[in-house]
Amino acid sequence: MIEPLKHLANTPVQPETLELKFSDIAPPLTERQAALESARCLYCYDAPCVNACPSDIDIPEFIRQIAQDNVNGAAKTIWSENILGGSCARVCPTEILCEQSCVRNKSDECAPVLIGQLQRYATDNADKSAHPFERAESTGKRIAIVGAGPAGLSCAHRLAMLGHAVVIHEAQAKSGGLNEYGIASYKMTDDFAQKEVEFLLGIGGIEIIYNSALGREISLSALQSDFDAVFLAIGLGSTRTLALGHEAAPGVMTAVDYIRELRQSDDLTALPVPENAIVIGAGNTAIDMAVQIKRLGSEQVYLVYRRGEEAMSATGHEQALARDEGVQIRTWARPAEIELDNEGKVAGMGFVRTAEDDGKLVDTDRSFNLKAEAIFKAIGQTLVSDELDPAIELSGGKLLVDESLHTTLTGVYAGGDCTGIGQDLTVEAVQQGKKAAESIHQDLMAAGDK
Repeated sequence: MIEPLKHLANTPVQPETLELKFSDIAPPLTERQAALESARCLYCYDAPCVNACPSDIDIPEFIRQIAQDNVNGAAKTIWSENILGGSCARVCPTEILCEQSCVRNKSDECAPVLIGQLQRYATDNADKSAHPFERAESTGKRIAIVGAGPAGLSCAHRLAMLGHAVVIHEAQAKSGGLNEYGIASYKMTDDFAQKEVEFLLGIGGIEIIYNSALGREISLSALQSDFDAVFLAIGLGSTRTLALGHEAAPGVMTAVDYIRELRQSDDLTALPVPENAIVIGAGNTAIDMAVQIKRLGSEQVYLVYRRGEEAMSATGHEQALARDEGVQIRTWARPAEIELDNEGKVAGMGFVRTAEDDGKLVDTDRSFNLKAEAIFKAIGQTLVSDELDPAIELSGGKLLVDESLHTTLTGVYAGGDCTGIGQDLTVEAVQQGKKAAESIHQDLMAAGDK
């Protein structure tokens, strides 16, 4: 049971309708569709799509391989740079990355090659009976990784390929991080996150210890003592507050907590659903929350943001999805008050209209109220740094790392959302994990040569 909402009724939507609403939002390409789409690629030299890909995938090459009916080769081209290419094909905002850079946008067609869907086609249909990569000869080195999300898994796989032994400590009961717990259910269907982890582990040499959290079952100092290097992929474990009264009232909860419960639920009809809901935020998590609660049966869902639409971090594609679902997006509004009923439960929220004055956000003298039985906070997450060594410096509330992903503590590296690099995208986390693995390997091998 989701404790803050336990007083609410369960979803009113019938199971068969829910199954449809939470089915794959982007059905995969057929073999014929993939053949036709891959033929549209111009296989550019110095392709702008590659330059726009955070994980350096050779996009023209894998698309050429699809066109030549070499699906296994295409998948290996993808996996050689992004071992989580299947999940990234599903959740990566390709419309603002590789596809936005596609030269087809400048032609009369004005439609880019569907790079993300072709990447999914290749990784979904490749033969996975044997792992596509082999481990190098053992180096005798052992590396500890904290966190089995995209950054940690990517780092582990690359280290295993390079011949190192890897032990991952994961605080949750499953691997995958946000792929398993934080992405909208309709984007990652059919238990795909776990299937991808199983595929990744096929390289061998990787052990995962579950329910093992930093500061609880393990300490950083112990890991430093027992292993040759440590990679921190701890994500962001805490959610920002609204700094308003009544945030602990029944009906107020974080969006990531609700999405986690939804993703792990075997029976969506058992989830509590408000008749009216308010989502505070402007990112893709806010959109995921708003769309999912609407699909679960909320009559009215408002997504409220303090600035204008152009400042929202959610992509235009995601915003359009929310509107298509009937979500009302209200901008230029700051949460001012959580309103309660006579029983102390959420009844609505008061907002102050905002404006921009010389680049600064200011309140106006206008306000409004929205009725709701639940308020979901999607206003960003923060790093939990209490269990880290004080010698690890922070910057902007996140771990400070250099270009090689070293922290300020010798032998400790970091990547993913816990660092201040990039836009907190899955594909960027994968790239940072891979890059950290290469840095760790280089440093350990150099030390061994001395």
